[in-house]
Amino acid sequence: MQIALKSIKIRRRIRKDVGDITGLAESMAKYGQLHPIIINRKNVLIAGRRRLAAAKYLSWNTINAIVIHEKAAGDMLELELDENMHRSALTRDEVEDGLARLERLRNPGFFRRIWNAIVRFFRKIFRPGTE
Repeated sequence: MQIALKSIKIRRRIRKDVGDITGLAESMAKYGQLHPIIINRKNVLIAGRRRLAAAKYLSWNTINAIVIHEKAAGDMLELELDENMHRSALTRDEVEDGLARLERLRNPGFFRRIWNAIVRFFRKIFRPGTE
């Protein structure tokens, strides 16, 4: 569900500094919000402080949120901790491999360009539904 940014309340948080959010904001501007923030029924933020900050940086009016029903304060704190602790950053090798694959997709070699042209040609000729 979409929630107005101005209605979200931020109380005491584990993360004190959201850090540099420009990369996250650029990603959200390009791809949209991939993961909703989590709030309770009183619109108090439980998880997603950096996403919220990025949305504000982008001057969005609303953000996608999941509303959870009241739980004990310990459960809320555990949820916040859990969301931030169980992330695993990509290794250097994984990042390098991903960037290399992206480069090949964006700038295919000569033979790949020829193959892609052949595939497009045959798709055009044998497009389903056209006779």
